[in-house]
Amino acid sequence: MPDHDPTDDFDEAPTIACSRCGREWDLDEELADLGAGNHAVEQFALDHRRHTGHFPDSVSTWRATCRNCPEETEHLSRDGATRWAETHARHTRHRIELHHARDQGTTVVDPE
Repeated sequence: MPDHDPTDDFDEAPTIACSRCGREWDLDEELADLGAGNHAVEQFALDHRRHTGHFPDSVSTWRATCRNCPEETEHLSRDGATRWAETHARHTRHRIELHHARDQGTTVVDPE
C-alpha cells in the first residue's frame, strides 16, 4: 500500500497574507515538503509570529489577559489559552480574561 500524500486532501494550497509585512505566501511547501497537512495554516501562523511578533491577517486567536499584572498570552486554540489562564490563576491567585479575536464575549477564569 503506498504512503498517503497529505497534499492529496487539498485541491489547491491555501494562501496566507500579512498586511503588516506587505506579503502573501502560498503554503505549497508546508503541504508537500514539510508534511504539515491539515495543520499547515496553523503551523505557518505560529512560525510567522515567532519570526515577526505578529500573526498573519487571516488568523484569529484566543487571548488570555491577567486583570492584575501585565501577563498575557495568545493562542490559536481555546484549549491552549484556557490552560495558560488556569495555570496562571492557580499560581498567582489572579483573575484572567479569556476572549477570541472574532467574538465579543469574554470569559473570566477565577483562581480556585
